Amino acid sequence: MQDIAAWGLDAAVASGANYADVRVIEERHRSLTTKNGKLGHAADDDTQGIGIRVLLQGAYGGAWGFASSDDCSRAAVTATARRAVEIARASAQLGQRQLRLAPEAAHQAIWVAPCELDPFSVGVSEQLDLLLAVDRELRGVAGVTLAEAQMNFQRHHQLFLSSQGARIEQTRVLSGAGFAALAFANGDIQKRSYPNSFGGQFQLKGYELVRELHLLDHARRVGEEAVALHRAPQCPQTVGTLILDSSQLGLQIHESIGHPIELDRVLGSEANFAGMSFLTLDQWKKLRYGSELVNVVADARLEHGPGLGTFAFDDEGVAAQRTDIIRNGAFLNYISSRETAAAIGETRSNGCMRAESWNRLPLVRMTNISIVPGPEPLSPSELIADTEDGFYLETNRSWSIDDKRFNFQFGTEIGWEIKHGKKTRMLKNPSYSGITTEFWNSMDAICSRDHWTLWGTPNCGKGQPQQTMGTGHGAAPARFRNIKIGTAYQQSQSGAGQ
Repeated sequence: MQDIAAWGLDAAVASGANYADVRVIEERHRSLTTKNGKLGHAADDDTQGIGIRVLLQGAYGGAWGFASSDDCSRAAVTATARRAVEIARASAQLGQRQLRLAPEAAHQAIWVAPCELDPFSVGVSEQLDLLLAVDRELRGVAGVTLAEAQMNFQRHHQLFLSSQGARIEQTRVLSGAGFAALAFANGDIQKRSYPNSFGGQFQLKGYELVRELHLLDHARRVGEEAVALHRAPQCPQTVGTLILDSSQLGLQIHESIGHPIELDRVLGSEANFAGMSFLTLDQWKKLRYGSELVNVVADARLEHGPGLGTFAFDDEGVAAQRTDIIRNGAFLNYISSRETAAAIGETRSNGCMRAESWNRLPLVRMTNISIVPGPEPLSPSELIADTEDGFYLETNRSWSIDDKRFNFQFGTEIGWEIKHGKKTRMLKNPSYSGITTEFWNSMDAICSRDHWTLWGTPNCGKGQPQQTMGTGHGAAPARFRNIKIGTAYQQSQSGAGQ
């Protein structure tokens, strides 16, 4: 890898780049799924390639160029570097402004993320046996019509070199697992997932994550809940008190905090594909984002936990950091790159540039965007007991939010009504909606650290061509007042009015 990266860097500088960085990446992926007692999908593949990014500063302004190749021969790497410079030179003719990069030390490091059990050392047959056992348990529940289970593993080995002298080698192993039960009856489909929807839980861990999840132990309960939802009443439409479980709160953070704080989105770079942000620069360090209990950080450091947004250095060589995004409800910071940080007068990037693979250009991406748990001991059961009347919603089912991340609507798989401090009847098709800042300002309680989980969101899309990245979101169950509830499903699929 060292030779390949050096060939690319030397060729880019020799071709006239004022700045260049090179990423040589080796990746291995394994994906396994089962569906109703049969193998659904099995893949195990490797990839290697090089991505070269260059910056040219000329009389007409500055411009980036990027090129990549899966041919890592010296001739191909040299040609790729020259192509990146040609692209930058052509783009510079458009007369863009001079681009500045916030300074960063030229780090020299080798970093390997903790991994107790390499998932690729565990036989595929053993992994499939577990998935099929979960599948059998789910289908053992009368009324379950579809059982799905899956595991996903990735090893990412990267060498980063820059013309400013950085040399950083990192290895990360990511794992994910989960399952779902679907029940179809009377024209209606209900679904329950474990430990989370959209594939389960994902973290910066090895196969130990799968064992920690105890998948088989939860299968029957999940299947029974999917079937029981058909007998549950529709979630009523009202304005009331809402308690979100930690996984749903994690997605709420992702959509209504994580995306709007991306500085490239604020500056207009994502307008065509993923929209912009209501967090315009005139609101920086002025906006009351939430209540005094809302404290949110962007933290890529290993100390924060084994998140999908955990690393030692981002993809332009900036060291992992913890950044206060919201402190006691006040909006303080965006997440940035070296270029966007400099554009708003910041002296350093907070290290949020990442690319999906060697053939994609790094973009400003969420790391681990997490809400800080409450300082006083508070469990979910105690939070419910402290709530006279309300609703407890769990596990995301659907989401919708506008291009500026301001107006939103979420549906969850299951809900419970709270009466006199106790969870009572199960509710189907629960949902809630609101306006981002009003919602976060209505938060009046959050559970403590013992009930905080760092959830993995593996499917965050951004950029053209699109890049799918993993992000982390730590959250504990929290309570919100005066929320519109039951607005998403005006009529259930079975025809029952709401």
